[in-house]
Amino acid sequence: MLPKRSLPFAPDYSAFLRLVQVLLTVIVLVMLASFFTWTDNVAVTRAAKIVARVAMTGAAYGVYRLILARGAVDSFRWQHSLAPLLYGAYLLLGVASLLWSTNPGYSLLQLVMDVASLVFAYFFVKCFLLLEAFFPARSVLLSQVLGTASFWLVLLFVVGLVVAPEVFGRLTHGAAEIRLGGYFINPNELGMLCVVCLSCLWLGLYRGHRPVLTALQMAPVLAALVLTGSRSSLVGFLLIVGFHIWQARSTRLKLALATATLLALPLVGQLFIKQGGLDEVLNLTGRLPFWHALLTEGLPKEPLLGYGFMRIAYGDYFQSAHTYAAQMTHNTFIQVLLNLGLVGFAIVLAQLAFTLRGFAAYPTHEGRLLLLGIFLPILINSFTEFGIFGLSNYGILFYQLLIFLISLRYNPRLSTPEQLFLKRMRPELALAG
Repeated sequence: MLPKRSLPFAPDYSAFLRLVQVLLTVIVLVMLASFFTWTDNVAVTRAAKIVARVAMTGAAYGVYRLILARGAVDSFRWQHSLAPLLYGAYLLLGVASLLWSTNPGYSLLQLVMDVASLVFAYFFVKCFLLLEAFFPARSVLLSQVLGTASFWLVLLFVVGLVVAPEVFGRLTHGAAEIRLGGYFINPNELGMLCVVCLSCLWLGLYRGHRPVLTALQMAPVLAALVLTGSRSSLVGFLLIVGFHIWQARSTRLKLALATATLLALPLVGQLFIKQGGLDEVLNLTGRLPFWHALLTEGLPKEPLLGYGFMRIAYGDYFQSAHTYAAQMTHNTFIQVLLNLGLVGFAIVLAQLAFTLRGFAAYPTHEGRLLLLGIFLPILINSFTEFGIFGLSNYGILFYQLLIFLISLRYNPRLSTPEQLFLKRMRPELALAG
């Protein structure tokens, strides 16, 4: 069992925990950066992404072993196990699809990157669960680590837009608008990262953790969200603000948030109605006719098992006389329908349902806020971009983190050897009787 009473002396682990927090922040920062396209050379980009993700997976495992070496015990149990099991079934179907994929090499590459991020997420989450169980007095929080890492990435782009706007900005709408992100990352994907960052930093305000510094961090991230011009990300942020207003206990806080939202509505309207007017918004910038063509022309050709993992046509691009050509569907659920057919679509819908069930049953209020704050922006992004079941992107990584957060729990029932190990490594903790 976990210790319930302590000896008169208690070693100071603050330096160790600061080191772990820095290491985890750097690791997830590099992992997130590996999803960006830092060079135009396709071969170099693919190699760098694979190397970075494998290296950071190894680094996450190294930190996990470091925590164990300080007296933590690797004792876990599963709950809501259908969420990870069905996610595994989805990936296994992707592996099977290599037999009929229209480009097995490309499908395999996507699978390798998804599996690498899954292994990373597994050990990354276990680090925080161990820290919470064995160092509760000054635990390292996932929200702090994700918020800080995301902040530095977003800040890089904000500063870059000032210093080199032609590099960090992307001209759209006939060069009438410049969107933050350049060609390093899709502006909508960067907008999603901004919302995840804001959600994580927001939790620091609830805890009263350096509120002034947290507010100063949130300001450039909020500016970056606006500069990306991502309407889907802005919707996600407004939904999160609305949720915080709804669940806030303080009347003053509710009034302040509601007032700030109302004052921001003119800016929101300006962002939504760009060149092309209301028609562009209503057809989702041309996505509706594209989706219609995918479902009526592409899906009937391979309805049951699809074209292979992350493939949506027999060629590299889906082409139709009625819409534009594209390599991905801009909707993660239609993506699954095309690449794994109705069988894969049924699996991911069931997996999503059991994941949501795990969210609802999460034991702590702050934990549910974190889950929702990450899930809402990546879900909304899933309806218009790569999404949680699409081409490799950090939305998939965030979703994998959420799956392990709801399904992994520390098991306090230790075996006799584990209790002896704990007594030897952590003498300041007395074993429960």
